[in-house]
Amino acid sequence: MDTKGLLDLFLQSGQELASKGKGLVDENITLPEDAGQRDAMIFGAKKGALATGALAMLLGTQSGRKLTGTTLKLGSLAAIGGIAYQTYQKWQAQQDGGASDPDNHVDALSGADLNKRSHVLLRAMVASAKADGHIDEQELEKINEQLKQLNLGARASEFLTNELIQPLNVQDIAAGADSPEAAAEIYLASRFVIDVDNEPEREYLDQLAQALDLAPELVKQLEDQVGA
Repeated sequence: MDTKGLLDLFLQSGQELASKGKGLVDENITLPEDAGQRDAMIFGAKKGALATGALAMLLGTQSGRKLTGTTLKLGSLAAIGGIAYQTYQKWQAQQDGGASDPDNHVDALSGADLNKRSHVLLRAMVASAKADGHIDEQELEKINEQLKQLNLGARASEFLTNELIQPLNVQDIAAGADSPEAAAEIYLASRFVIDVDNEPEREYLDQLAQALDLAPELVKQLEDQVGA
């Protein structure tokens, strides 16, 4: 399963959803003359729209959720890794003059290590999306149908479904952090889908920060970087 690709797909779809709103927008697009390139472009557009639709249901936008500037800023795995690394590095230097490990943020990882970190961040994102309890059996059925149309593959669809039906466990999500840099990334991946004006979600995010053992000052600096 291409976990990084799956994570980036949903991050980019969230960015699209936040920038355009819930409605689909018709655009004037010049299609390539080459048939192969044209088919690829059309398929990509359809896949992007499907992913945006699946994410909209996952986030519960139909029930009034607000997608803010945070969603626009964290539109890729690289953005999450870059903001987390730079913010943690700055905070660490303020504490004792030390520096974070430049090889331990997601942008510097590759192969199995990158897939593992992407898996952890995707789990964190899905957990946060269900923090307000809006995903019932009916919603899950709709999400699964949308995921099937994405043709993500059996493993990816099974993974997402299993994560959605698991009881919310903040300690389990925090256990995926194998370094302070990873902890900051988990917080940001979770923040991507959190509506801070929704009390259950805000409480979940606060509990996650504590479980990740993030200093309040570091959390504030992370929020300053992405807050709407």
